[in-house]
Amino acid sequence: MRILLQRVKSASVAVENETIGAIDRGYLLLVGIGKDDTPDIVSKLAKKIVSLRLFPNEQGKFDKSLLDVNGSALVVSQFTLFGDARKGNRPSFIDAAPPELAEPLCDAFAKALRQLGVSRVETGRFGADMQVSLCNDGPVTLWLDSD
Repeated sequence: MRILLQRVKSASVAVENETIGAIDRGYLLLVGIGKDDTPDIVSKLAKKIVSLRLFPNEQGKFDKSLLDVNGSALVVSQFTLFGDARKGNRPSFIDAAPPELAEPLCDAFAKALRQLGVSRVETGRFGADMQVSLCNDGPVTLWLDSD
């Protein structure tokens, strides 16, 4: 599982010019599911994300978690995070999970965030052509990989 986490002031996702998910302060989470990923990996990364201290305290130091600031999460599936462009000019996606595995795990990830206390979790639409907008805060961007 690979996640590109961006701390945002706001983020939204649209399909066919209709906004289907939007958040204010929190994390935009671009989520790639690998062919070998399991529910245990999903749970582990969800716990990690809600515990990461990426929001500033009064002194400006990273000291507060998503839960501490009552932040939201926007989860957008993105199989291209498993793109391998080392050979040739067309990336290979053979390490990405097939849709029948990836969709339920991506849904389980959003559900795990809710169960861990994230008050607002919005999602994109699996397999759709989505347009994602964001106001990156910081910018703060982290790459998380289950490996």
